[in-house]
Amino acid sequence: PQGVPCANGHRCCPRGSRCSADGESCITPPGMGGSHVAPRAVPCPDGQSECPDDATCCVTASGAWGCCPMPQASCCADKVHCCPHATICDLAHGRCLSPTGDTPMGTTFPAWKRQPPVSVALRQVLCPDGRSACPDGATCCQMSPAQYGCCPLQNAVCCSDGQHCCPQGTVCDLERSTCTSSGGREPLQASLPKARDVKCDEETSCPDGNTCCRLSSGAWGCCPLEEAVCCPDHIHCCPQGYTCDPSAGSCLQQGGERQPWLQKTPALTRGGDVQCDEETSCPQGSTC
Repeated sequence: PQGVPCANGHRCCPRGSRCSADGESCITPPGMGGSHVAPRAVPCPDGQSECPDDATCCVTASGAWGCCPMPQASCCADKVHCCPHATICDLAHGRCLSPTGDTPMGTTFPAWKRQPPVSVALRQVLCPDGRSACPDGATCCQMSPAQYGCCPLQNAVCCSDGQHCCPQGTVCDLERSTCTSSGGREPLQASLPKARDVKCDEETSCPDGNTCCRLSSGAWGCCPLEEAVCCPDHIHCCPQGYTCDPSAGSCLQQGGERQPWLQKTPALTRGGDVQCDEETSCPQGSTC
């Protein structure tokens, strides 16, 4: 099911390679030998199926998508056969007609389901205000009515002074600047810098450490990378210094290094917060 049939119908090549002009050998594009590189493929209009590079998507009799083993081919009306580019299907005689001479018809084979690249999920902890976020493994602690900070402990206890935190299962002792438990005392943990959001426009924002990228709908989305490259498909993004390679579904660096691209998430609407300055805001209905 992973093979690429050649035009003569007698031989086939592995997925990711293509048949030579005489159909006697398989050609693997440069850099396609490693299993870590996604093979080039032609996406079909349903967005779920794909065909090998140098093939053409054609609808089959069952209504599913099939692949014609020729680039930019003509799909025949019987939904079984196909002909080379710029030729006409002659179903009555089983030939492909062209001014330069007739050629045999090709036969379509089933398309396979697209395998989306595995996204490298950079998880974050969303704070209760719905717009601030802390790194995975941290805890959001409220520093003021309109500001959250990040405690570098998971499931931490946030101290009432809005500046410190303690490990789970302990109690803040602000008088002695310690975290107390049945096992003893340890120094208070200071909260990390404020949890900030990245402003996309006056109404939407992304968590700190993200990049605002437009989605296909025109709305803002969030890429979980700083200073990321927004891909032209309006769905994915790549790290700084990489370029988007839609044909391989990955990010390509100048030296040839690749890594999976990331999928954007919708940006958060600030819900009409009152902006005090570029970095701080108060809940709707209150005053700075």
